[in-house]
Amino acid sequence: MNEKPWLLALEQMIQTQIVARGVQDRRVLAAMRAVPRHLFVAEAHQEWAYSDAPLPIDEGQTISQPYMVALMTSLLELPPKGARVLEIGTGSGYQTAVLAHLADEVRSVERFATLSEKAAQRLAALGLDNVHLRVGDGTLGWKEHAPYDGILVTAAAPKVPPALCDQLADGGRLIIPVGSQGAQILECWQRQGADYRRKRICPVAFVPLIGEQGWPER
Repeated sequence: MNEKPWLLALEQMIQTQIVARGVQDRRVLAAMRAVPRHLFVAEAHQEWAYSDAPLPIDEGQTISQPYMVALMTSLLELPPKGARVLEIGTGSGYQTAVLAHLADEVRSVERFATLSEKAAQRLAALGLDNVHLRVGDGTLGWKEHAPYDGILVTAAAPKVPPALCDQLADGGRLIIPVGSQGAQILECWQRQGADYRRKRICPVAFVPLIGEQGWPER
């Protein structure tokens, strides 16, 4: 895909799929404009790179629908300076790249080494040097670098992992799909001292979050 169709497709994606559905945060929209989604999509699916749908990637995972990426990112309400973010589920690296344009530091945990390695290559090619990747159990977070201003989980948990709640900074937000493996509700948890305020956002469908504090591996 050469530059002109990419720019046109990206802007159409933002206007028709994201702005039209109510995501108005200018910083989030600018971050979405800065990331060429087709670079994170398999060659076989290039023609749908800017379509209104999730797409399959390796290891049975998916790259999320653009609207869902924008919505979840906006729900974090990251501060304009100094934000530190933890992402659970690096996947293709697309959501990671969007976060990298909004935060000073992004740490992302992925359980599949193959996905993490490919994401690292894509992120490096875009010059995003504020991202740190690790292969491991995302349900346990990345404790040694906590607390985080925002934690974004790109897979669905049966319940919110306590480890992730513990790693939130005071006032920080955790965005996570919670429910069964067939259907979930996107939830926003905000830390207020020792307490957490939960807000249910909308029905969603994500791949399962596998790990010690998530779903068991089959």
